[in-house]
Amino acid sequence: MSTIDGPATKRPFYMRGNYAPVQKEVMAVDLPVVGELPRDLNGRFFRNGANPPDGVTPSHWFDGDGMLHGIRLRDGNADWYRNRWVRTKLLAGEQRFDPDTFDFDLSAGRANTHVLRHAGRILALEEGSFPHEVSPDLDTLGPTDFEGAVTTPVTAHPHVCAETGEMHFFGYGLVSEPYVTYYVADSGGQVIHSQPIGTPTPVMMHDFAISRNHAIFMDLPVVFDLDVALGGGGMPFCWRPDNGSRVGLVDRRKIGNGVPVETRWFDIDSCYVFHIVNAWDEENGNVVVLDAGRHRSMWDGSPDAFEPCYLWRWRFDLRTGAVSEEQLDDMEHAFPRIDDRRTGLANRYSWAVTSRPDEPQIIDAATGVVKYDLTSGSSTFHDFGVGRSASEPVFVPSDAGEDDGWILSFVYDKTDQTSQFVVLDAADMAAAPLATIALPQRVPHGFHGSWIGDEY
Repeated sequence: MSTIDGPATKRPFYMRGNYAPVQKEVMAVDLPVVGELPRDLNGRFFRNGANPPDGVTPSHWFDGDGMLHGIRLRDGNADWYRNRWVRTKLLAGEQRFDPDTFDFDLSAGRANTHVLRHAGRILALEEGSFPHEVSPDLDTLGPTDFEGAVTTPVTAHPHVCAETGEMHFFGYGLVSEPYVTYYVADSGGQVIHSQPIGTPTPVMMHDFAISRNHAIFMDLPVVFDLDVALGGGGMPFCWRPDNGSRVGLVDRRKIGNGVPVETRWFDIDSCYVFHIVNAWDEENGNVVVLDAGRHRSMWDGSPDAFEPCYLWRWRFDLRTGAVSEEQLDDMEHAFPRIDDRRTGLANRYSWAVTSRPDEPQIIDAATGVVKYDLTSGSSTFHDFGVGRSASEPVFVPSDAGEDDGWILSFVYDKTDQTSQFVVLDAADMAAAPLATIALPQRVPHGFHGSWIGDEY
């Protein structure tokens, strides 16, 4: 019997195959490279994911303890690979919620969803707690509340403005208003703005967006169920279409004087969005454009009911209040990314994981990476081959051009249950990988990651 699968027919999907956790923290140095690593690719690639310890089966994929996987590249060499659990209070067996007082310990979280750097600090994030700071060698330094300026959980999806270097982020709460709080940290990491965002119910707001002039929030029908949470009955969010679907815009130009900025809300068709692609302004700032992965619904009737995700575009006309909604592509995708230097500005390209047409279920078979050209409407698919599946594609620039650079991803091979680190030419996605590095252990399917360049 496979040690990965165990009693396969009885375990949930996130405890089987390459979703199953690994139980060893390993370190390997001087990894052999097939092909040639770009010599300018100097830094660390970190990726986060849910990885419960042995003997623990979480109630949902999203509730596993965070584990970081990292690879160090320098001067054309792969210096090391290592993986480390984020040493959180929950990993140590402590609790974050007191059912008698409804108090949450925001320093106790899973830290399992994303990892990124801002203002010299590397943060492991999940949306139910404060971030955990980690070192460049993946040692846990501890939770941070930004020197007391943050009093709510912090989203796993902050966005750093390409022009100002500010990190925009938010936190959502579940039991008392305000349910959403918006924050801005300057390029040095100091929080310079916070304000409530009025939502009538506690919803799961996984991601948001920024354009040059606006922060963009999504009040969508995945709603917190307190009874499920108190009863320990599993995932405490469910699909409630009567909640409505709307998008709120906050004018960034008005923040910074200590006064909350009014949120302007736009109704949209019922849907759910996990991941934003990008947002920007057009027509002299009078139209805000939002690209994102749209699900028709989410967890409708079951916490394992994941509807397919397609690339959509919304346009919000600030003069008339009109909204247009358009599907841009009919290819199911997950984990979209862009050149981060275009965050808040119009982008031409984005990348995401997807599958061949004969393998439409991404949750089981993300066989490659698609590159969208949003100007021409075309797309290019890099196929990793039968039985191989990719993780989130992260773009690293090599020059000024928006696709001058590389795509980095962990790739799993079902045939021998191994994983590789792969470098693709972002400008030529049909080409063979520039470099492939066999890893010393399997890297489970996870969530989000970042390139941490050596410039700091």
